[in-house]
Amino acid sequence: MENQNKKREPLLHITKRAVMPVWQQALIRAGAILSAMILCGVLAFILIPKLSANPSRIGEFYSCFFKGNFKTVEITWAFFKDVAVLLCISLAITPAFRMKFWNIGAEGQVLVGVLAAEGIAYLYGSRIQSNFVLLLLMLVAAIVSGALWGVIPAVFKAKWGTNETLFTLMMNYVATYLVIYCLSKWITSGSMVMPKLQVGVLPSFVNQYFSTILLVLTLTVVLYFYLNYSKHGYEISVVGESENTAKYIGIDVKKVIIRTMILSGALCGFAGFLIGAGVNNSVSDTSVGGRGFTAIMVSWLAKFSPLFMLLTSALIVFLDRGASEIASVFDVTGALTDIFVGLTLFFVIGCEFFINYRLHIRNIFKKEEKAA
Repeated sequence: MENQNKKREPLLHITKRAVMPVWQQALIRAGAILSAMILCGVLAFILIPKLSANPSRIGEFYSCFFKGNFKTVEITWAFFKDVAVLLCISLAITPAFRMKFWNIGAEGQVLVGVLAAEGIAYLYGSRIQSNFVLLLLMLVAAIVSGALWGVIPAVFKAKWGTNETLFTLMMNYVATYLVIYCLSKWITSGSMVMPKLQVGVLPSFVNQYFSTILLVLTLTVVLYFYLNYSKHGYEISVVGESENTAKYIGIDVKKVIIRTMILSGALCGFAGFLIGAGVNNSVSDTSVGGRGFTAIMVSWLAKFSPLFMLLTSALIVFLDRGASEIASVFDVTGALTDIFVGLTLFFVIGCEFFINYRLHIRNIFKKEEKAA
């Protein structure tokens, strides 16, 4: 009876780790990426006919990741441009995420920013002679539109406790159909395709994307100091940790929610301005291209730290562009290369478990050793 009542030690149990040194975290993440690359190579050898027929091309498979990003100067600039745009959207949603306001509406908030900026350029570009004034009007329109799209779900959350995840998600669809409606009115030919505008374009210094990259790097530094060293950043962190604690120390939680979502939406609008004036010089319902959802992963992987988002956004763009190069070189579908990207990200996300927790395995031979 005594043996039956005695609790058995589980085969596996998990404990929370103490804070791991940064260099150890970096080694675990590097090991996860290396393991994922090896597994991707094995799968590629099995699933890609051109590689199975000629195993010596496995080196070419791995080199595609670098060629897809750094093969020429133009491709390299395009890589940094894609990183900058993804990073900007990731920065935009980070204040809300730190507050544990799950803003899934970045796709729509950025899209209305693009629509507002390009709408100003399309409708009034020929009347405004100064490019600087036109860009300034486009910037204001994009920021105000993004802020409006962000504050609507915030007000409903603060006043009536609605679910912000569903609300912001539904706003994405409204933004998409709003763009389609505007294009149907502006483009009378019925093609629903706006030609690239020659007005309202960010100036080119070193490269046509240099202005966009420089502005996003500046925003990264500014947001880092805002979140970590300002009173508003402190209030965001406290509300994210515990709303009750925030109320107890005198923080107006509803005010912080609304203010932070205005900031988040405004930054999404700024990203829309960069896409419209610095990248596409046009607008369509696919202008954002799903980056509003990808930015959620970038922000989460970086633990909501603006500086670390430089690395996570670069990693995702690197994998995505490399996968496109593999599809082109080995003549395979994009679905297969998406598996390689997804597998790598799965390893990167999975390694966070081993950084935060320790896995203990029971010694099944322990009793036999004691008996002996």
